[in-house]
Amino acid sequence: MDLAAYRQQSRDTWERMAAGWDGWNEMVARASRPVTEDLVAALEPKPGETILELAAGAGVSGFAAASLMGGEGQLIMTDFASHMVEACERRGSDLGFTNIDYRVLDAERMDLEDDAVDGVLCRWGYMLMADPAAALGETRRVLRPDGRLSFSVWGAPEDNPWATIPGGILIRRGHMEPPESGAPGIFAMADPSRIEELLEGAGFGEPELREVRMSWQFDDFDSFWTYTTELAGAIARVIAQLDEREAAAVRSEVERGLERFNDDSGYNLPGACINVLAS
Repeated sequence: MDLAAYRQQSRDTWERMAAGWDGWNEMVARASRPVTEDLVAALEPKPGETILELAAGAGVSGFAAASLMGGEGQLIMTDFASHMVEACERRGSDLGFTNIDYRVLDAERMDLEDDAVDGVLCRWGYMLMADPAAALGETRRVLRPDGRLSFSVWGAPEDNPWATIPGGILIRRGHMEPPESGAPGIFAMADPSRIEELLEGAGFGEPELREVRMSWQFDDFDSFWTYTTELAGAIARVIAQLDEREAAAVRSEVERGLERFNDDSGYNLPGACINVLAS
């Protein structure tokens, strides 16, 4: 994989996805609440501390952390996509936060001093980065010696059908390549041994890993499809490039694939994350 090309493509994708993430923020916050609450509780942000959030997206985890800091200290909320940061700043203003510094920041090359922060928070970011080893090395550099890192990545593919079913169909129909081993992607850090290897290489001690289950709930398939085409990163980008007939065929096949998760209340799609605490 050409990592430079991947970085540019990823940045372009998430700049385009920002409006969707902003619009779906409440739904994402509700679905991911078990993950977010576990992440923030593990980090234990305290009044007076400086906390850095990486790959903030629409800022759900960071705002939860900031609320525990009592207006004291500082949260540095960052993303490498400028439109994501703008969405965070609008939402933070609406929520009344005054102790947040919003920045465009590349996690692999942080414009921060050594030993600058007490904690780092990252939900669903490291596995999508071109060089997670570099990003984790930078994370260790900016953390104070007793600082802590709390992050989440997606777990086993078989536990996340909301992603594997659409992705698998796009692969079978020749629109996506099967993921390369070690390449960035939604399941790039789904193996706990890979997480441990990356953290050890970055200079962290033995981490604590926890599986956290969640559920995506949609009233109907139309809602799921809209969510997927507006928020689902690489999958959304590929679908947007299909012609109308092929996009309809993919949509129909995905609907059949997800039918077993449809009941009287709508679509209930399970998900599983690995939450990690390291220092």
